[in-house]
Formats: sequence, C-alpha cells, structure tokens
Amino acid sequence: MIDPQVLRVNPEIVRESLRARGDDESIVDRVLEADATRRDAIAAFENLRAEQNAHGKLVAQAPKDEKAALVAAAQDLADRVKQADKNQAEAGDAFSALAGGIGNIIIDGVPAGGENDFVTLREVGTIPTFDFEPRDHLELGEILGAIDMGRGAKVSGSRFYFLSGIGARLELALMSLALDKALAAGFTPLITPTLVSPAIMQGTGFLGAHSDEIYYLPEDDLYLTGTSEVALAGFHADEIIDLSNGPVRYAGWSTCYRREAGSYGKDTRGILRVHQFNKLEMFSYCPPAEAEAEHDRLVAWQEEMMQALGLAYRVIDIAAGDLGSSAARKFDIEAWVPTQGTYRELTSTSNCTTFQARRLNIRHRPDGGSTEMVATLNGTLATTRWLVAILETHQNADGSVTIPEALRPYLGGLAVAEPLG
Repeated sequence: MIDPQVLRVNPEIVRESLRARGDDESIVDRVLEADATRRDAIAAFENLRAEQNAHGKLVAQAPKDEKAALVAAAQDLADRVKQADKNQAEAGDAFSALAGGIGNIIIDGVPAGGENDFVTLREVGTIPTFDFEPRDHLELGEILGAIDMGRGAKVSGSRFYFLSGIGARLELALMSLALDKALAAGFTPLITPTLVSPAIMQGTGFLGAHSDEIYYLPEDDLYLTGTSEVALAGFHADEIIDLSNGPVRYAGWSTCYRREAGSYGKDTRGILRVHQFNKLEMFSYCPPAEAEAEHDRLVAWQEEMMQALGLAYRVIDIAAGDLGSSAARKFDIEAWVPTQGTYRELTSTSNCTTFQARRLNIRHRPDGGSTEMVATLNGTLATTRWLVAILETHQNADGSVTIPEALRPYLGGLAVAEPLG
C-alpha cells in the first residue's frame, strides 16, 4: 500500500504514477474521499470514547438518587460508542480496499508505457554463432536424456516435465552455484514454505491483476507461491527488525507454482513457461533511503551469475505499465536464446520501496528513534528456466553440451554432457 500521507500531501505524484502505469487516475479522488470519511469516523469514535470515559467518572461519583439516570445515559452512550466503532472499522475497510488498488508509486526515470516500452540499459557478452544448425533446448534435452516433457504430461498434464540424469544434475549444480554466491555476499539461506495464507499473499501484492495465475487450495485457505519472495516478505511480518548493521538479506530456495493463465499458445515447447519450477530468490530488507543502491547491488550479483555461465544478456528497465502493483522499479535480465534469435527473460529484480512492508507492518528503528517502514527488494539468482539458455548457448554439432566452467565443480568435474546412446 502506498503511504497515505503522500496521497494527502501530494496527490499529483500518485496521479502521475498512475498515468505512467496506464491506470485510471480518478481513483485518487475516490481514495482521498474515503480517507476523509475514515478520519472523520475515527475522530467521532475517539470523541465518544472520551465522553464515555468522562461520563463513567460522573457515575462513580454521583449520589444515589442521580445514579439511575446517569447509568441509563451511560448505556445509551455505550451503544453510540459501539456504533461509532463499527462505523470507523467499515470506513477503514473501505479506504483500504480502494487504496489497495493503487500500485506502488514509480521511481523517477521509470519509462512510461507497457510491455514493449522497456529501455535497454546495456548488452553484455558475445551473441553465440554456430557453423551448424543449432538445436533448441528441448531437442538437446531429449538427446542428452535431460528433459522429458512426454512423461511430465502423462503424470501431471501439460506444461509439466521431468528433469532426469544430467538435466537434474545441471539444475542442482546451478542452484548450488547461486547459493554459494549468495552466501559469499552475506545472504542467509532459507528453504521456504510454498503454501502461504491469504494475508501474506495479499500483503506482497500478488492478489491483484494476476491473481488468476496463482494456485489456491480453498479447503485449506492457502495459496501455492509462484516465488519464494512471498514467504520471504512475510518472514518478518508484524516485526521491528534491526538494520543497524546494514540490509538484512535472505536467499530463499523453493519450488514455485504458476497457473500461467492466459498464456496458452505461448512458449508451449520445452521448459520456458511451465507450471512448476525451482528458484533461488534474493530478498532484502533495507532502509528506504538505501533501496535504489541495494537494487543495483542485486542486479550486479545477477550479472555475475550470467557472466559465470557464459551467457550473452541484456539488462532492461521495465516500463511502468508492466511492473506489477508492488514494484516501484524493475530491472529484467534477458539472456540470448539462439534458436529464437532473441533475448528472453531469465531474471527480474524489483524495488518495492515500502509498499509491501506497509501492508505487512515491517518496520525498523533508525538511530534508535521512532520506527519507520523498511524497503523490500527481490531478485532471482537462479531458476530452472536458465537451463534453456545454458543448453542452447553451449551446444556442439554432435548434440553434446559443454558445461560452463563455473558449474563443473558441482558435477564432479564433468566438462561435456554427451548424448545418450
């Protein structure tokens, strides 16, 4: 949720952000009206409570012959206080429902527009070329005995798969490399729950426009997470955390689930867009003033991974209309996929400023003074999809794949994955 104080003091900033996102800015006026109603309801309740407390003292001190009338008046006052309390709760709910529909205020410099209006910040690495017709990642995966989509579909349906043999080993090696890099950067590793409550899912901003992509278990009233970001954000919900020694960083390893609603017909071949995958997610809590610098640090660690794996990639600044509600700025890193002749997203890194923390009530106490909301940031350090770029980039004419040197220690020194048979 955005800061209500910003909304009251400078609503034009909120309107500008909504315009950049392509959202209806008229919601600002409705939220301001709801906020005024809420504040009036709170004031009315507090005034009645003060009156009730004062009246209670009169009753206690009154002579016997006056008490009956005062007690009757006290009952009437109690009924009015109860109604005022209900009114303020309803007004608060109405305000929260409306305000929750406003996406995070974007950071200056974020490009306006939608999915195709991103800005390329840099391109790194040499785009691979081949003196043979390159195979796509699925064909390579089948030759190597690494990916089995047919049996995945037989067992679970479309967009499920088995990673087998070298495929399973490669994913574990990739995740282990990422975890080692995270540990070296001071992250605390967590293996997170993949089922979370509605309050945590709502608090992170995932129950908005793309809620149809989330698996829900109605009998348990729990959601399957599409990223460990959700559980990591909820880890410190309703807490005051210590940031005196710098950002608090976690690396969350989990299986992730996405329904991919509305994406049928897109990337149906192979493992680019699937319902289940593994991911190592970086998550940082830091003071709001440090959030943009922390964002750059997360991207730098992701780029180290890309370079260690020998992938050509670009870093892009995502346009406001493609951010999602929680992010104030998002950088994607897209790796070159040879058989598609284009860059495809492998990572996203988002600065959510205080948006998630305000919903989840996560604060810190700068300089030992009063509390303030923390900023939260997240970014992928490794995920199953990376195998697509690794296999295609490092393939050889005979269908073998050269293992990036950074992964070899996790594979017993294996330098080349050879075709089966």
